[in-house]
Amino acid sequence: AGVPPAIDLVLGATAGCLACFLTNPLEVVKTRLQLQGELQPPGTYPRPYRGVLRAAVAVCRADGLRGLQKGLAAGLLYQGLMNGVRFYCYSHAEDAGWTEYPGGTVAAGAVAGAVGAVVGSPAYLVKTHLQAQTLSTMAVGHQHNHESISSAFKSIYLQHGVVGLWRGVTGAVPRVAVGSAVQLATFASAKDWVCEHQWFRKGSWAAVLAGGMVSGVAVAVTMTPFDVISTRLYNQPVDADGTGKLYRGFLDCILQISSKEGLLGLYKGIGAVYFRLGPHTVLSLFFWDKLRNM
Repeated sequence: AGVPPAIDLVLGATAGCLACFLTNPLEVVKTRLQLQGELQPPGTYPRPYRGVLRAAVAVCRADGLRGLQKGLAAGLLYQGLMNGVRFYCYSHAEDAGWTEYPGGTVAAGAVAGAVGAVVGSPAYLVKTHLQAQTLSTMAVGHQHNHESISSAFKSIYLQHGVVGLWRGVTGAVPRVAVGSAVQLATFASAKDWVCEHQWFRKGSWAAVLAGGMVSGVAVAVTMTPFDVISTRLYNQPVDADGTGKLYRGFLDCILQISSKEGLLGLYKGIGAVYFRLGPHTVLSLFFWDKLRNM
């Protein structure tokens, strides 16, 4: 309370970047797991990545230790843009009193997340491309073969124009809207609940962390299908006119994954999603909450 939305923009961006730096290795692992066996029936494809820890080791063997920080620059740009805008919009909603109405926190979180997703979509597109790139023997999903973050933006722009930079945004908006709504709603409720039951003192770091941990579980369960769809839409190869070669859009992606990989295909990499989202949720909300208090 009492923090202007413009300050929340800076604090939200800072919190997101700090969390991203620590959790980016899990984002790399998550991306590889979600692209593995794309549109193939279970058990019919090689699995170079098995589980979170073994997948992390496989990444290190293929790309070296630095491979775990692939796409970090694009990830930091995305987190700065998305979280800055997201917390800015959410702060406006708080000031306007929207979060005091029943369901207001969820609605405000969803809208704020959707706006943040649109703004940060080009950075997420490049991040996904860079994190999927590896040796041919370990490759999963389409390989875009960008040399750097700058060459990735330049290549996409030259081939498909400004519109090409927002390819896949139809998957990003529901992904972040759902994740943001669940994250912000459960974080606030869980933090208040543990304080009301006197488990932790109100305003303590332990209460913030407890709220973040509960929020991380809820976000992972609800967000994973949208996360898989978003990764697939961003990484798929495209025609000269920018049309996806594998998926026509959000709904087509759901139907194809469900029919060819089974419903569990929508939950590929859920372990990596939680191990990434759990700490990221805790850290970003912890940093944001503490920066606001300061």
